[in-house]
Amino acid sequence: MITKSQLQKLAKVHGTPLFIIDHDELRSNYRQFRKYLPRVQIYYAVKANSDPAIVKTLYKEGSSFDVASMPEFDIVHENIKHLSAKKRQEWIWDKIIYANPTKPTDTLEVLNKYKPLVTFDNSEEIKKIKKHAPNAGLALRLKVPNTGAMVELSSKFGASPGEAVDLILEADKAGLTVEGISFHVGSQTTNFENYVQSLSLTASVFKEAIDRGYTKMNLIDIGGGFPAPYDSSVKPFKELAKVINTEIDRLFPKDIQILAEPGRYMVASAGYCVSSVIGKAVRDNKMCYYINDGVYHTYSGVIFDHCKYPVKAFKKGPTQMSSVFGPTCDALDVVSMAENLPSLERGDFVYSEKIGAYSHASATYFNGFPPAKVVHVNQ
Repeated sequence: MITKSQLQKLAKVHGTPLFIIDHDELRSNYRQFRKYLPRVQIYYAVKANSDPAIVKTLYKEGSSFDVASMPEFDIVHENIKHLSAKKRQEWIWDKIIYANPTKPTDTLEVLNKYKPLVTFDNSEEIKKIKKHAPNAGLALRLKVPNTGAMVELSSKFGASPGEAVDLILEADKAGLTVEGISFHVGSQTTNFENYVQSLSLTASVFKEAIDRGYTKMNLIDIGGGFPAPYDSSVKPFKELAKVINTEIDRLFPKDIQILAEPGRYMVASAGYCVSSVIGKAVRDNKMCYYINDGVYHTYSGVIFDHCKYPVKAFKKGPTQMSSVFGPTCDALDVVSMAENLPSLERGDFVYSEKIGAYSHASATYFNGFPPAKVVHVNQ
């Protein structure tokens, strides 16, 4: 964990807004996941934060990767380009899943030479894969409960359990190989029952497929959704891992490979941002602070990710309920309407913790303001 004094020192050296990634925390999160879910192969969801330095650190730890676009694939590929063609192909086959259920045809054509594992959830995608990436292995994305997730995904992706085996057999008839089932319980899922129900549905699909003569599946991708410890309401990861381990061992034989796509869990707690107060005003008897970072930048998760990142001050003193706004001219640029902050002056630093996931990844140049400078520590 980076101390407050270290954050201040980095801000004085590099200026603000500043986005800081602690690689010791990345390694710690990766190793904790491996410790509590030893049967599960980690495929880091690159979309959560695609910074090449983050990918490199997790690559060195032994991670596999979930990519959802060719640029993400290329970021991962940078780490293996030194391998021989044969070893590179073997690594991609074993260590990458292209987990976007709907893929452009030109992407499939590029991927085809790598014989990738890709997800699908409908008949149209089967036809597309057959024509443009016939060498791909397939995983059927199953629609599962997303109850209580911070970001719900089941309305956009996933075949219903009732049509799952029909789609598997359709792909088989087309000459493609469905290697297994994938699902996603929704991002930042604190309702562990989602995993229990999803694994049970997956087991039922496996059984129906076998009963109908399809016996080629050997993997399950349990997706992401593993909650980051944003606050004390989030139960410890080891409690969720215990639930998952119990269900996996109960429902699936040891020869079934288990994959997972943690993204937020890996990077959220590794990220910090530091910004400066650039203005202040009293509006409707409430103190308002304007900072040089906002929802179009590092705090983009407030809009896109339904996330809250408490803004904290380094300065001590009596606090009052305050609003915090970003630097742009848009009234949408509201970081928080309710932060207990001491009296701040222009130039004072403020910071947020656990902001490593989906924040800087979706930052923009809106209104001409560039994203925060990125600094990596403990690499």
